[in-house]
Amino acid sequence: MENKNSEYVDFVVTARKYKTTVTKKYLERKPWKPVLPGEVNAHLPGTVVEIKVKEGDHVEKGQLLCIHEAMKMLNRIVSPCAGVVSKINVSVGDRIAKNHLMVKIETK
Repeated sequence: MENKNSEYVDFVVTARKYKTTVTKKYLERKPWKPVLPGEVNAHLPGTVVEIKVKEGDHVEKGQLLCIHEAMKMLNRIVSPCAGVVSKINVSVGDRIAKNHLMVKIETK
């Protein structure tokens, strides 16, 4: 059924233009925001198993920061950039949610 109050939007896929209506879920979605260079967030909810650094440590890009267990898998969380660890926002055994800020690094 067609809703008379809905507005059509245009989108392009491989050089072809289409018209469609958007859903309520799409309109109410959480807006995207860019990730800041020194922030390390959890991609999945889970438990912190081990922390390999402490505040004030100098880290290099790719260096292991902590081990995070999610979905029965141990995930290695590595530094996205070189810098100094300014804040560790988790402890061993913490259960954290998706997008939780785990470690903050002041970039060089």
